[in-house]
Amino acid sequence: MNAPAAPLEVARFRTLLAERLGLDFDEHKLTTLAKVLDSCSGGDRQRILADLAGTAPADSLLSRLATELTVTETYFFRSGDQLRAFGDLALPERQQLRGRAEVLSAGCASGEEPFSLAMMARSCGRDSCLSLHAFDANPAMLARAARARYSTWSLRELPDDWRPWLQPDGEQFQLAQEIRRAVRFEQRNLALDDPAFWQPGRFDIVFCRNVLMYFTPQQSQAAVARIARALAPGGYLFLGHAETLRGLSNDFRLCHSHGTFYYQRSAGGEQAMPALPAAAQPMPVLRPATPPEPLWAEQIERASRRIDALASSARAAPPCTPATPDLQMAMASLHQERFGQVLEHIGKLPPQHAADPDVLLLKAVTQAQSGTVARARETCAALLGRDALHAGAHYVLALCEEMDGELAAALDHYQGAAYLAPGFAMARLQAGRLLRRLGQPEAARRELALAAQMLEGEDAARLLLFGGGFPRAALLSLCLAELATMGAAS
Repeated sequence: MNAPAAPLEVARFRTLLAERLGLDFDEHKLTTLAKVLDSCSGGDRQRILADLAGTAPADSLLSRLATELTVTETYFFRSGDQLRAFGDLALPERQQLRGRAEVLSAGCASGEEPFSLAMMARSCGRDSCLSLHAFDANPAMLARAARARYSTWSLRELPDDWRPWLQPDGEQFQLAQEIRRAVRFEQRNLALDDPAFWQPGRFDIVFCRNVLMYFTPQQSQAAVARIARALAPGGYLFLGHAETLRGLSNDFRLCHSHGTFYYQRSAGGEQAMPALPAAAQPMPVLRPATPPEPLWAEQIERASRRIDALASSARAAPPCTPATPDLQMAMASLHQERFGQVLEHIGKLPPQHAADPDVLLLKAVTQAQSGTVARARETCAALLGRDALHAGAHYVLALCEEMDGELAAALDHYQGAAYLAPGFAMARLQAGRLLRRLGQPEAARRELALAAQMLEGEDAARLLLFGGGFPRAALLSLCLAELATMGAAS
């Protein structure tokens, strides 16, 4: 009997899986990885590890590992709000612009997603100028897609008017040939580059839902870069609801319609961005010019340290070098609601720091809280011009919309901020308040309950920046009071 895999072997296996398949496994999955390594190696673990570490691992090995390790849960009409955005807006716009549309389902599993796209296109009368491609690294799932026979569980969200495309066949349902023929499947690994496949501007719309969440950050960034390269300017990218491009790419702008978020490839200088119907207009963002930072609380802290360092170097430098004010003083003034002093501190910054994202965010927050809404909007536009996916900027824009009485637009921005930064408690709290005012109690309870959980561990610097002068305890009390009013206090 062979000895179990050693910890060093499992650690090496984990690293190689990240490199070859993109998959990220935490410490709790090491026992599972050890079992997979043993089962796939036939007792010769070093041979398998050497094969994976080589320049060209065997396709059969990668296929087996993908079969063992990839997540395969999917069903028809999953995240129907995104499918409706695809059928109502994205697909018609791309077909009108280019005459036809090339659509990709990356990580398609057993085929329910691309087949749902085909059904949506046909139900909208948009299937005549459409090419649907789909791929997955798991050959067992692709074999199921080829058979196109599904259980009742896979059909649990299928709209009634689509059910004629799936006819009973024993205990399962067989998909109609007209839908099966609409999709071209192939085995492909999203973690490996293939310039012949990822040709510049090849695709108009890419669905890559609930795939990146299983990737390492480095592989996620590389995969998004491939997708961005292969998307035509103005093309669309749909991710899973738990996924965001924040910190991964500067090539997209955030869009919101049909109650869901998705992304549009920035046009840059390649061609003019096509006009969209009013309901599909992207949130007011511009192409970013610098890589985004992870979190604004961290941004402010880093900015303070950076400006402190600049001030220290300025004191040691020749007299002609201007000193830089300490940003912490501006933050202290904000805490005391001395908005004029905050702007005075910002105004003393050297010209090269005036457009810094940290400084712009602090300026926008101050302007919004002091009631100069028009100026806050202008500052947010400048900030979004540097980082199109800046959640803090969307939060400030939401404040501006709310002050102007545009509650629906404010809700869009609060929800956008929460989507871009899932741990942003204030965005959840404000969205919950607005949902209650707009007569959506169930959605309001959900957002407020999340806000209450997040506020307990919310970063102090973020509370200072976005809390409107209220301490953590007061914000938590407000959140619980809102829930209690709706009969949902915990």
